[in-house]
Amino acid sequence: MSELNNRRLEIDALRVLWAVRNHGGITRASEALGLSQSAVSHKIKRLETSLDCDILSRKPGASMFTAAGEDLLDYAERILGLHDEALLSLTKTAIAGRISLGLTEDTTCTDLARILGRFRRLHPQVSVRTKVRMSLVLRAMLERGELDAAIVQVFAHEVRPTDILLFREKLHWVRNGDFVVPQEGPVPFLSFDDACFYRTWALDIAQDGDLLLETVFECSSAAGIVAAVISGLGVALLNERHLRPDMVIVTRQLPVPPDLAYVVRRSRKVRNPALDTLVAEIENEISRYGGLTLAS
Repeated sequence: MSELNNRRLEIDALRVLWAVRNHGGITRASEALGLSQSAVSHKIKRLETSLDCDILSRKPGASMFTAAGEDLLDYAERILGLHDEALLSLTKTAIAGRISLGLTEDTTCTDLARILGRFRRLHPQVSVRTKVRMSLVLRAMLERGELDAAIVQVFAHEVRPTDILLFREKLHWVRNGDFVVPQEGPVPFLSFDDACFYRTWALDIAQDGDLLLETVFECSSAAGIVAAVISGLGVALLNERHLRPDMVIVTRQLPVPPDLAYVVRRSRKVRNPALDTLVAEIENEISRYGGLTLAS
């Protein structure tokens, strides 16, 4: 029993471990968390020393985590969730009201759903009505005052001073490994619908240059675009979270896409204390974990 009492699972170390998993390695996790790689490595090493087992696999070609590491990650998710919810519960202030929130398909597939669920439990007197639309549609709804706030994608150079920047992400041209981009003639383009600003950028760039894009597949869902790419129907613009192992990033023949940013953008309505609280909780989550990660 005395040996067990001497062991501890540090919350900060578990948070770092979770970031390594969700960002795909120590380098990306350190960038997302704003820590040095040595600091991230040190925290994981302390965990390994405390538990007397390897958490990260250091064998070439092996999966990132050992079996013990995978087991610890399952516990880490629950421990961190309960820890953060307990802190928020003990420090919360009583609020009530209504929030009309816009989300993109991308953000509904992240752990933002968990944040919203926790917010609902902690603040049962707040009614949150959520609408999922394309970013351009959400931006127009904000301008018309139909939403209180929305989490949207924009090009990084379009971030406004009043936006709350959550994180940045790369946008890539992608193809299936067996698909060959034509050297001449039209390039088969797998596109989101007219409400997609990726599409608008691509067609504008093509019109201004020598690139000829032929839209051969159009879909409003990222899942549909991913399936079309994997099937080898053409090239598409996808952000990093939708990349798959059987996709190839196209680095030649096509113009380099701008970087993306995910932001919280609010309407010009009067201040809403319930919305202020929700936005603050989302910001805190981003700072702790270095971004909205894909839901597990």
